[in-house]
Amino acid sequence: MRYDFHTHSFLSDGASHPLEVAYRAKQAGHRAIAITDHAGLTDARHLVPRLAKECEAATESFGLLVVPGVELTYVPPRRIGAAANAARRAGAVIVIVHGETLNGPTPKGTNAAAVRAAGVDVLAHPGLISKRDAEAAAGNGVFLEVSSKVNHSLANGHVVRAAQGAGARLLVNSDTHTPEMLLSEARARQIAAGAGLSGRALEDALVSSPRALLKRHGLG
Repeated sequence: MRYDFHTHSFLSDGASHPLEVAYRAKQAGHRAIAITDHAGLTDARHLVPRLAKECEAATESFGLLVVPGVELTYVPPRRIGAAANAARRAGAVIVIVHGETLNGPTPKGTNAAAVRAAGVDVLAHPGLISKRDAEAAAGNGVFLEVSSKVNHSLANGHVVRAAQGAGARLLVNSDTHTPEMLLSEARARQIAAGAGLSGRALEDALVSSPRALLKRHGLG
């Protein structure tokens, strides 16, 4: 039983067609995935309708739920809310924001804006997220990501501690760009445990939180 809300296809910078991403996820034991290709301020209106058609076909044909989404990437912090709303109007089900990872110079203030913007579901790889921003994520229902991607995963332990201290919910995502990056359930459990999760908290990140996110969008 595996869920992943952060994957990419060749509609942005992934290596594979959305249908291949979906089929490979099914083969790896996934129950549901979001394909969240990169978007900025205006391109969601072109990207998401194309992606949505492929996700619909995959859901009908492959026996798993595949939903279209976006990863808002390097959007100026003050415009993240508007970009999230535009993505939703275009048909994005899941909206995630490329957080202030330790792997690269994401605009300062991205984390703070993302966890306070209406329409954002997930703050991806948020790096050294502050206590205040983790608390805002908890209060606004924004999930924080534990990432399996090399370099983005450097702050996983900090993210877990910040989330647990604030009461924010966590998800374990792959940030898949090639099908080989998709996580088996066993591997996802290892990533979660390596980040400091155990017991009920680990199960929440792997199962309860994904189900809660799907239910938010009427898909539970």
